[in-house]
Amino acid sequence: MLDDATYTPRLKALYKDSIRASLKEEFSYKNEMMIPKLEKIVLNIGCGRAAVKDSKKAKSAQEDLTKIAGQKALTTIAKNSIAGFRVREGMPMGAKVTLRGERMYEFLDRLITIAMPRIRDFRGVSGTSFDGRGNYAMGLKEHIVFPEIDFDKIDESWGMDIVIATTANTDAEAKALLKAFNMPFNS
Repeated sequence: MLDDATYTPRLKALYKDSIRASLKEEFSYKNEMMIPKLEKIVLNIGCGRAAVKDSKKAKSAQEDLTKIAGQKALTTIAKNSIAGFRVREGMPMGAKVTLRGERMYEFLDRLITIAMPRIRDFRGVSGTSFDGRGNYAMGLKEHIVFPEIDFDKIDESWGMDIVIATTANTDAEAKALLKAFNMPFNS
């Protein structure tokens, strides 16, 4: 789908067609460049103790994250040795991937419309997880809520961190941007 030159992700078209205008009116921006937009989405899976016991766990996490993101994930390695945790420098500990452009909008669409409704006992995401500079961070307890992961073939369920970086200057602007994308905030 992303290979077609005429294809535009649904959320990117929504942003261009209506969200930009509503944000400009709501916050009374004088310049088009002041309107906040999505910059990148960073996904991270940390294996923790499982990676210490079995180095193949980090490889499994990398493969799962590659399927979810639609782009090759990098293996994260330990920077320091920590004897108490049996971690050696250079040991694979998890996986990460940074999404930008079309893939970023596609992932956000799948996260909001497909993955979040599949979360057990889901009541929305916290509206207070902003960092003060317009970036939003959230975590998932299980990565199996994404349809790309075959539930029968996974060996272990991983937690997952998702950071949505925006160009907004304040948390209120970033929250308004994400609300316009139908992010289900509970507060």
